[in-house]
Amino acid sequence: MRRFAALIGAVMLAAGPAHAVLPDEQLKDPRLESRARAIGSELRCVVCQNQTIDDSDAELARNLRILLRERLVAGDSDQQAIAYIVQRYGNFVLMKPPLNEETWLLWLGPLIVLIGGGIAVGVYWRGRARALPPLSDEERAGLERVGRSDEI
Repeated sequence: MRRFAALIGAVMLAAGPAHAVLPDEQLKDPRLESRARAIGSELRCVVCQNQTIDDSDAELARNLRILLRERLVAGDSDQQAIAYIVQRYGNFVLMKPPLNEETWLLWLGPLIVLIGGGIAVGVYWRGRARALPPLSDEERAGLERVGRSDEI
């Protein structure tokens, strides 16, 4: 049993992240490829929305990976390459978009939904408490008898 657990642990450690970067997309210069991978981890696949362009198999993500590598080969800095892609696709392409007038809803949306849900639950419970009729004298007396009883 220990050998099996050790084998499972070794397999899990050996399994790294799956990247969708194809061999024909990779740059021959390892430094440029390393830069492309670092930048690619900051860019969102616009189709998948929750994956980076390096993790996505979507055709648009492939096009973005190729475009990014072309910009790096052309001599762009990391910031210039990111700025070029953001200019074409908007701030949504960034995994961590800046907080500004265009993205405030993206950043504050979850908080707004949480507050709205809290208000809705409060209104529901308040209305439900008002909907219960008050106890009659007979019911109140029965509760008092049960409370004094040692049979519980």
